[in-house]
Amino acid sequence: MSWWNYAPKPSVSEVRRRAEREAQRLAKRLAKAGRTASAVVIDGRTIARTFWGKAWCANLESYRDYEYRLPRGRSYVRNGAVLDLDIRPGRIAAVVSGTSLYDVEIKIKPVAAPHWTRIKGQCAGQIGSLIELLEGRLPDRVLQIITHREQGLFPKPAEIEMTCSCPDWATMCKHVAAVMYGVGARFDQEPKLLFTLRKLDHEELIAQAADVEVTRRSGRKTLASEDLGSVFGVELAETPRAVTQAAKPASRRARAATAVKKRGRKAAR
Repeated sequence: MSWWNYAPKPSVSEVRRRAEREAQRLAKRLAKAGRTASAVVIDGRTIARTFWGKAWCANLESYRDYEYRLPRGRSYVRNGAVLDLDIRPGRIAAVVSGTSLYDVEIKIKPVAAPHWTRIKGQCAGQIGSLIELLEGRLPDRVLQIITHREQGLFPKPAEIEMTCSCPDWATMCKHVAAVMYGVGARFDQEPKLLFTLRKLDHEELIAQAADVEVTRRSGRKTLASEDLGSVFGVELAETPRAVTQAAKPASRRARAATAVKKRGRKAAR
């Protein structure tokens, strides 16, 4: 399409009126499928308020490929244009109000197994609980690992496939941009959806921490029982059990020797 075929930018009030009108149409459409809409509702101008939501939006804005379309997307999501948003493993589906109702689908590749293993190893032993993880109350080192632009948990542009039913030819139209911001807002409510989207089990990060603690404690016990002598250069006394076990053969030999002596004395008589 040529640039002169585009309609002028609608006002905020017009975007909101359209959204309200289209929401009613969408409700009827979804009712036939036996489901209700899950709209993105923004209170004020702040799209995301918690760690995971803000981190998602910050990562989105870090790519120059998207910067042209993001302002319109922010305006749309703030004014209630994302009427339905569904996040599943590897897939985001949404309905956005514009000149009409537009269906948006975003496919995101899962995190590669070696990448996930590396992240778990780097974070091992540093995440105290599942609550701390989901609330983003993590050490700075862990935050740097999971939000790293190239090596973290958030998808890169090459891992994202976007489609919209609108006539805009751009890879990221304003409707897709609105949905991407809507995902950040949804992470405020359900942060574990990030792991769902990327096909990861967030509890593995906690399990990894537990494994490290068990290994650490086991290592202390092994050192205490086996290696202290070599560490300090001294010969340690045997444990009471070892002494007892070592003494048992000696006691049997002593009893045997006594029995031989008694038989010798009897024979001499």
